Amino acid sequence: MIDKNVVKKLVDEWLKDKEYFLVGIDISQNDKIVVEIDHADGVWIEDCVELSKYIEDHLSRDEEDYELEVGSAGLGQPFKVAQQYVNFIDKEVEVLDADGKKYQGVLKSVDGDSFVVTVNEKVMVEGKKRPQKMDVDHTFDMNNVKYTKYLISFK
Repeated sequence: MIDKNVVKKLVDEWLKDKEYFLVGIDISQNDKIVVEIDHADGVWIEDCVELSKYIEDHLSRDEEDYELEVGSAGLGQPFKVAQQYVNFIDKEVEVLDADGKKYQGVLKSVDGDSFVVTVNEKVMVEGKKRPQKMDVDHTFDMNNVKYTKYLISFK
């Protein structure tokens, strides 16, 4: 089986001095290698091809046969690394917390492993009979949510 650390080292070499970042590497039992990269402005197919060729030039098919797929982290897929959170500041996201509660709102900030999402929700205000719609900030830990993903809007 192909060593994930070898593939990661090759990807890191290719990424050096580029604005891309690694999202994930998966290697299946039958040596299918899937590399996901991302960029603040999106991923160009030409760069995926270039990275794929770089990896193929440094891995020997004579030693071990493999299948290679290089692509971008899917839009609308759950975030896997902190840089994805940073890239989506001021965009609408959906968070499923550890308790299974969903929040939809605007990703306002990221600080280390924590992030803040502003949600417009009904809140009881003192002196009012009915709940009022207000923006409420919710702070989450990236490691303690089931997922966070960008909400695609066609408005």
